[in-house]
Amino acid sequence: MLKYRKDGVSVMVVLDRRRKKNSGLFPVKIEVVYRRHQKYIPTGVDISETEWEKISVRNGNSSKLPDIERKYTFVRNAVDSIVQKGTFSLQKLQARISRSGSLTVNSSMRRMMERFLLEGKVNSYYRCRSTLLNIEKVAGDSIFFTDITPAWLERCERQWILEGKSPTTVNIYMKTLKALLYEALGCGIIQQQDFPFSKTRYTLPRPASRKLALSKQQIKKIIDYRGPEELEMYRDLWLFSYLCNGINFKDMLSLKYSSISDGEICFIRSKTTHAYGRSRVIKAVLCPEMQRIIRRWGNAPGRNGDTLIFPFLTGKEDSFRTAITVRQVIGKCNRALRKIALRLGIPPFTTYSARHSFATILQRSGIAISFISESLGHSSLSVTEHYLAGFDRETRLRNSRILTEFS
Repeated sequence: MLKYRKDGVSVMVVLDRRRKKNSGLFPVKIEVVYRRHQKYIPTGVDISETEWEKISVRNGNSSKLPDIERKYTFVRNAVDSIVQKGTFSLQKLQARISRSGSLTVNSSMRRMMERFLLEGKVNSYYRCRSTLLNIEKVAGDSIFFTDITPAWLERCERQWILEGKSPTTVNIYMKTLKALLYEALGCGIIQQQDFPFSKTRYTLPRPASRKLALSKQQIKKIIDYRGPEELEMYRDLWLFSYLCNGINFKDMLSLKYSSISDGEICFIRSKTTHAYGRSRVIKAVLCPEMQRIIRRWGNAPGRNGDTLIFPFLTGKEDSFRTAITVRQVIGKCNRALRKIALRLGIPPFTTYSARHSFATILQRSGIAISFISESLGHSSLSVTEHYLAGFDRETRLRNSRILTEFS
């Protein structure tokens, strides 16, 4: 059976035959021996003597073995950690087990969510919540850190892909889990050798490559679309984002009339507001089509310029309420855009494709990358070059055909 010894501390799995339970089974415990003193730690597993004989003497298998091994690994890691930090004692072990015994991946991720909530990091909060909901579907509501092995992660990945989740979504879930395990590593809850993410153990799935940019012809169809008023409104919001340098919806819905100066809309990307040395004012020409959209769907201008251009926010919301409202608008807009795409016979597109379309169409028109970079608010040309790198696959395919067109 499982045994371990280090620096005078012995850890082993034993069957406690001192008291038979009413079920006729005996409890399996982890025995820790140090300086002739023993401590018994319950595994929560009860087993018959016959089944114990099979797995301990004859190296047989049992459905209860994984639970035993998980608790054993937890105790062994706790012993290792205490020994590495100094003098071992059974009292220190008891304190560590008492502190960590009820600690699960589930409870730790909920604490992470609470922290993000207090910090106003709404997107991080929802990312954690989505990850937690989906790992609980696969592995239940009591997941221990020692459960998370490369095989466990691969099982989750297979299950999520079978459910129809994209590699990009799976990548987000796994990155969230990885961040949580990094915190557990730093707190000594797990050891380096138990960290499952690495090139030789489990590697993150690569995000799916998506065609996000629309062509000029497709955008012309979108502009000419006529339909229900609600669909036209969300179409116009997408179009405003596209024309306003690919502005994201959070920044767009936060624009005020004071943002308009000398025929241009001026704004700072919220994404870079707290990034030292990266914040810059972005300017987009307020073209006639954008003015039409403001007249049709916007608020009436106020006297002092503090009125928001679009009527979805009031400007009095806290960061969390703002983020929730923006997410709701984006969700409704994406549903509307899918309907429009279906009616126009073009590929499905989303709010985010406005930014990619803005950048790609400028690139294909021969506009200098330096201008595109400044318009997008990127920190450097290299960021813009990487951003544009995967967009023009159609051009590469067309050019490759030239090599074999001999007629």
